[in-house]
Amino acid sequence: MTDEHTATATISNVPISTKQSVEICSAVRGKSLVKAKAFLERVMRMEEAVPYRRFKMNVAHKPGPMAAGRYPVKSCKFVLALLNSVESNAQDKGLDTDKLYIHTILANKASRGYRAGRTRGIKARNTNVKVIVAEWEVKEKKEKPAPKEAPKKQETKQ
Repeated sequence: MTDEHTATATISNVPISTKQSVEICSAVRGKSLVKAKAFLERVMRMEEAVPYRRFKMNVAHKPGPMAAGRYPVKSCKFVLALLNSVESNAQDKGLDTDKLYIHTILANKASRGYRAGRTRGIKARNTNVKVIVAEWEVKEKKEKPAPKEAPKKQETKQ
């Protein structure tokens, strides 16, 4: 993977839960960009749940082939906007958007500033999300070399 075949985008200090963002990132990592965007849109319509694998304490099971899951609509909106941004960055670099897949996506805690108002001491949850997409590399099939002939055994004189 080279820089010529990748595109990146980041979003900083977004007011969403880091735990939800980590689960969303785990769900879309490795998928094609088109499938990931369709998945996030289905989650926002509450048709499909995001499977929770790490932060699943007291999370109810959902129907289908998953155990714990939820519908983090607000977090999905921001991640979907980020995927749209990285797609436009890839188009600017001249990449084929149909061949893009999510190579790296990660969510980290951002700075926690104090919320405004009379109640002091309540800090806001913020998250940084970074995504790197790459083009699928089409590997050319190598031709197999012709099988070598076995060396002939020499007959011994008796």
